[in-house]
Amino acid sequence: MRILWVKAGKILPVETGGRIRSYNILRHLAGRNDTTFLSYYPGDRDSAYERELTALFPKAITFPAGARDGGVAALVNYALRFPGRAPYAVSKFTDRVVQRSVLEIINAQRPDVAVCDFLSASLNFPEPLPLPAVLFQHNVEQALWDRQARHEANPVKRVAFTIEAAKMRRYERSAVQRFHHVVAVSEHDRHLMKGMTDPSRITVVPTGVDVTTYRMNANTAQAKRVMFLGSMDWPANIDAVDYFCSDVWPRVLAAEPEAKFQVVGRRPPPRITRFASDSVEIVGGVKSVLPHVREASVFVVPLRIGGGTRLKIYEAMAAERAIVSTTVGAEGLEVRNGQDILLADDAASFARDVIALLRDPVRRHAIGRAAGETAARFDWSVIALEFEAVLRHTIERFSGQKSSGAAVA
Repeated sequence: MRILWVKAGKILPVETGGRIRSYNILRHLAGRNDTTFLSYYPGDRDSAYERELTALFPKAITFPAGARDGGVAALVNYALRFPGRAPYAVSKFTDRVVQRSVLEIINAQRPDVAVCDFLSASLNFPEPLPLPAVLFQHNVEQALWDRQARHEANPVKRVAFTIEAAKMRRYERSAVQRFHHVVAVSEHDRHLMKGMTDPSRITVVPTGVDVTTYRMNANTAQAKRVMFLGSMDWPANIDAVDYFCSDVWPRVLAAEPEAKFQVVGRRPPPRITRFASDSVEIVGGVKSVLPHVREASVFVVPLRIGGGTRLKIYEAMAAERAIVSTTVGAEGLEVRNGQDILLADDAASFARDVIALLRDPVRRHAIGRAAGETAARFDWSVIALEFEAVLRHTIERFSGQKSSGAAVA
């Protein structure tokens, strides 16, 4: 099978949820199929990134394109794209150079199927779509933007997020209808998209985990160590840690004065670093999260906004760590509250569950063992085969409709 995979933004280093999911599925697909990976990214040319990517994926095509992030340039780019119908989260990744490159690859290589990785790359695909094309929806974006607008404290940002959420609702519906098939990452996300298109055109390919890498001995944990893991330049994670440190952690500390909370994730902003203290360690980015996961006795996921599924939960589960999460944090994952995870949606309940686990090693280890058993069912090698089956089904359906003269949609 000849596959064209298009992704906006870099895929390396493999440190965010979306990158982890894309990289692991892509590497398994590329091992069995003729795969061209088009990776374009904002900013200046990064020769080191391009060399590393080509070493991993010999048919990779990569170059800088799209709007720059950060500073005055980002504000200018947003202002220029504001009048457009597409949300900024899509329009900033839309570029004529990318559009030409996608069309050239389609015409020259004749791939059997194309994958649009995240909605952000979708406007770079030609209209109408000349080949079977799958939209890989890591999130239901409109749900993410709606939540972000609801929880944003800054009134100016809240207005901007509300406008972007409205644009996203219109655009996401049209994109889901435009692509021939959609991959969702959870039944919850599939349910949210059922109103956008025929449900038979949406397939769930669940989140995976590298079970071998994360399998650990529960006895390596430090008894009073609580941990959050996630990129700290992502608004949902920033809100989660702010909420936990402000509303949950003081309750935990009052009951367990020796407890320590560790935040691991790249680029923590001042909103988060202000919480650094004797009991709160803001670690920042690390080369490997494994030593930190190994020392954690309780893993927390206090997310209130966001979408898709939480890869970090499955990684912590594979490491047999006891987890306390909000319902939003575990949304879309095949977990069982009270057996392989604890779910709590208010600060008092969340703190109570963390305290109980810190005090009860027997229960902590039992939940951790059950979590490890759950994670073992979702190794990436299995998940990639499910994704490949969706691609083959999409090709067959496209060919059948084309030969019958039916409209392909």
